[in-house]
Amino acid sequence: MQLTPAQAQIACDTHRFRVVLAGRRFGKTTLSAWEMFAKAIATNDGRVAYIAPTFQQARDIAWAELKKVTEPLALSVNESRLEITIRNKYGNKSLIILRGWESVETMRGQFYDMLILDEVASMRDFWVGWNAVLSPTLVDKKGEAMFISTPKGFNHFYDLFNLSLTDPNFTSFKFTTYDNPYIPVEEIEREKSTKPDYVFNQEYMGSFTKAEGLVYLEFDRDKHVTDKLPEMVVETLAGADFGYRNPTAVITVKKDYEGIYWVTDEWYKTEQTEDQVVEYIASQKFNKVYPDPENASAIESLRKKGVNTRNVNKGKGSIIAGVNKVIEALKEGKIRIHKSCVNVIQEFEMYSYPEDKGRNLTELPAPEHNHAMDALRYVIMMDGGYSDAPRVNYGTSRSYGGRISTNKLMR
Repeated sequence: MQLTPAQAQIACDTHRFRVVLAGRRFGKTTLSAWEMFAKAIATNDGRVAYIAPTFQQARDIAWAELKKVTEPLALSVNESRLEITIRNKYGNKSLIILRGWESVETMRGQFYDMLILDEVASMRDFWVGWNAVLSPTLVDKKGEAMFISTPKGFNHFYDLFNLSLTDPNFTSFKFTTYDNPYIPVEEIEREKSTKPDYVFNQEYMGSFTKAEGLVYLEFDRDKHVTDKLPEMVVETLAGADFGYRNPTAVITVKKDYEGIYWVTDEWYKTEQTEDQVVEYIASQKFNKVYPDPENASAIESLRKKGVNTRNVNKGKGSIIAGVNKVIEALKEGKIRIHKSCVNVIQEFEMYSYPEDKGRNLTELPAPEHNHAMDALRYVIMMDGGYSDAPRVNYGTSRSYGGRISTNKLMR
């Protein structure tokens, strides 16, 4: 069996923990079976486990494929326990087992060379089961794990996928149904034409999404997240959104000669006093700082320290105007976010309108997942030039409709 190019890319990766975000019919079952077989062959007295949300799902999803793949070297097959013993390259035995997440506690105290967790987004209390039960089973032999799933909103699998941004042991892959060359494109297109955008994007494109109400639908990791830094910087700006129980977000934005805003750093902390926030901002020597105007005392303290603070308009209509300026910058490729700015990235993917309002563009977004978003909006809105011009419709097509704006991004 020859793996597809996308499957081969995952199989050849050497990170200890691989997270695979995949659209339906990507070929994850075939990949899982061959990964388990290869690991069992290569390991003396190897122990490999595949875990689906339930034991029955493990049987339905992977059992037939695993038996077919392992048949040439299978020594015994236990149909009731879903266990296969194979001969490894050392002439000894290795064991492959299938289990259900609902009985993950039964795996406590065991050891494994590899774990494959399938449909992770559907596993309840995932972090408890992973941290308390499964992760310790890999310690003895420094085992590896692969986590595979189609997304299911912004739950634990979203957090798992983002670990590659901060933990060098993790890497993340994203593939769509289109990446399986054995699925006819016309069939995928038929599915696309019969389903709502958010369903198709989640199930076939492997996109983390909400059913409705996401503010920045234009944000795309492939387009806007980078590991590069700007080469020619005109000035270094900052946006600051103050908090205490809620996070304080200070976003570093470097503007280059092409008018691109590069988000290069974030200071995102809870329970920081006003003095601590002021000291941090003053220490960074920003050319301009755009702070939340509601904290007058912090702004005065910044000015006393010689920080060039700029006025931020927060009057009626300013949030809608600022959101639309950020949208326009995203559409024009004028925003780049360094991959280390994980909170900025996560807020872009979670900032939403109130659930009972749906995607009502005349409403304000919900006041959550908005700390970095507010700080960045201050910069984009005020540096680009804010005015109280009447709202106009951009005429944007697609399912999320037109945008309402008070003012287009000035270039």
